[in-house]
Amino acid sequence: MVLTAKDLQKLQAEHPDFRMELVSGEIIVMSPSGYESEEVASRMLGKIFPHVDANRLGRVTGSSAGFTLPNADTRAPDVSFVVAERLRRSPRSFAELAPDLVVEVKSPTDSVAKLEAKILSFLELGTRVGILVNPDDKTVRIYRAGQEAIALRDGDMLTVPELLPGWEVAVSDLWPPIFE
Repeated sequence: MVLTAKDLQKLQAEHPDFRMELVSGEIIVMSPSGYESEEVASRMLGKIFPHVDANRLGRVTGSSAGFTLPNADTRAPDVSFVVAERLRRSPRSFAELAPDLVVEVKSPTDSVAKLEAKILSFLELGTRVGILVNPDDKTVRIYRAGQEAIALRDGDMLTVPELLPGWEVAVSDLWPPIFE
């Protein structure tokens, strides 16, 4: 049985505490991400949002915002950005487009291969930049359609000039602090 975005919306309404995605006609219930990975995603969101907001570049959302993609899948990246010209008003339901930027943060239950596949799928559907943040080995990989991924580590600066001109963040600033 192939399910649709309407089926997903109905299930989400019936089970609001569950995060779900619709992939190839199947609904996938997303497991909680784990504390560290959620903190890393929050830190990324917190680094991007002030720059986007101050410069009125577009919209930034977290993992609860879903996108109905051109292939009819409904996915929710950990962090996403859509340029203002493409989404002038926030929709009440899922945005019906591929975001310009997606960020996925590896949680303890994720595999890097599956997250890369998700990012590559977004790129095939029109996303311009995908970022994979891996707290396990403290790396950040930047993906662009038709290009090799770029790997960053502590000591490097993360930038996305084609979408977030003037924005930069030290990779080391993405990791949760240790209080001793």
